[in-house]
Amino acid sequence: MDIDAWVWWLIGAVGLGIPLVLTAMPEFGMFAAGAVAAAVTAALGGGAVAQVLVFVVVSVALIAVVRPIANRHRDQRPQHRSGIEALKGRSAVVLERVDGSGGRIKLAGEVWSARTLDADGSFEPGQSVDVVDIDGATAVVM
Repeated sequence: MDIDAWVWWLIGAVGLGIPLVLTAMPEFGMFAAGAVAAAVTAALGGGAVAQVLVFVVVSVALIAVVRPIANRHRDQRPQHRSGIEALKGRSAVVLERVDGSGGRIKLAGEVWSARTLDADGSFEPGQSVDVVDIDGATAVVM
């Protein structure tokens, strides 16, 4: 039984696809794409040297072009703040007078105890304040 070269290249592509799935390393996918391109070259009648050259050129080109783009996109992902970090910097409405010793605000739909950042400052009900920190269960506002 004589198997054509393009079939071997497709078997190689599948073989490279398995570690891609198991390790989530995209480089294996790029090598698999190179193997598919070599299979097409073999199916069109290209010689062994042409097949290997197509495999190498396509694989290297994909790695050289796709990896830097993927790295840029990975580094630009927005950082999602959660928990207390998500509350810092938000605006709140004063419900009960807030001063250095305490008070109440409405923050993110919930009532919070609050105190001013500046011990001498105060805010009256209805005023808008900014949360600068969360100290335990108390919002520090200004």
